[in-house]
Amino acid sequence: MKILFNAAITATLAATILGCSNNGSAQTSKETQQAATAETSQEAVQASSDYKTITLSDGASVTWIKDNAGDKLNPRDLFSDASDSLYNSLNLADGIPASVSTFLMKADGEYVLFDAGLGDFGGQMANHLKELNVNPDDIKLIYLTHLHVDHISGLVKKTETGFEKVFKNATVYVGQVEKDAWFNDIEKNDLQKAILGVYSDKLKLFAFGDILPHEVEAIDAIGHTPGHTVFRHKELLVIGDLMHGYALQINHPEINSNYDMDKAKSIESRKKILEYAKANKLTMAGMHLPTPGFAE
Repeated sequence: MKILFNAAITATLAATILGCSNNGSAQTSKETQQAATAETSQEAVQASSDYKTITLSDGASVTWIKDNAGDKLNPRDLFSDASDSLYNSLNLADGIPASVSTFLMKADGEYVLFDAGLGDFGGQMANHLKELNVNPDDIKLIYLTHLHVDHISGLVKKTETGFEKVFKNATVYVGQVEKDAWFNDIEKNDLQKAILGVYSDKLKLFAFGDILPHEVEAIDAIGHTPGHTVFRHKELLVIGDLMHGYALQINHPEINSNYDMDKAKSIESRKKILEYAKANKLTMAGMHLPTPGFAE
C-alpha cells in the first residue's frame, strides 16, 4: 500500500538534512535542533496513526481519518454467529482490531466526505481535519453509507438551542431507501430525524445505481441497514459497515456482527461486494476496518 509522507515527516527529514550540513554549529544549536526534530518526529507518529492518504489513478486523493480515540477492539460477543472454534483460531482473545472512521476525498479540487463519524459522542474527526488544514466550510459534498449514530453524529454540534450544522456549505446525500426506512419503519429514529432535519435545505436523496457528483456510484449493499450503500469511485470502494471484524469476516463473510439488522441480506451483500472488489481489483475503504482503514 502507498505511504503518505505528510508535512510532519517532511519537516523531520528537513531538520535532519540541516543537521548534517551545519557541522560547524555550536553544540547548543545542535541540541536545540535535535529536540525540535524529536518533537516533530513524535507528531509525525501521532499523525500517521490517525490518518493516511492514498492517490487514485485519476489523481484524486483519499484520506482515511480515524474518528475514535485510542485503539479499538471489537469484542468476541459482537459476533454471535461465529463458533468458538472459529473465533479462537484467530488468536485474538482481546478482540478484533477495528476503528470508527471517515474518509475524505479530494477530486477536481473539491472535497467529498464519506460519513461523518461520532461527533459529540467522542469523535476526533474535527481535530484531524484541523491537523490536515481542512476547513469544514470547504467540504461541499457528504455521502452517507447509512444512518447509524456513529456515521451521522459528526454532521452536527450541540448548542443551547439544539443542533447546528458543522458543514455549513455541504450538500448531504442519503439513500432514498435508507431514509424512508428510518423515518417510517424504525422506531428509535429521533436522532436521525433531528440531524437530517438540520440539513433539510441541502439534503438530496439517491437511488442505487445513481452516479453522484465526481463520478461516485451508489451500490446496493443492504442488510446492515435497510438501505446500506457502498460507493465506488475509480478503484476506490467505500464499503461502510460491510465488516465490523475484518480479521474474521474477510475469510468468513457468512459471519454477521450483531449490529447487522437483516442477517440474511447482510451475508448476501457481504459476499457479493467482496467478490466485486476482488474481481475489479478495488481498494476497500471501511468505516470499521483496522488501522489504516484500507484493504485490498
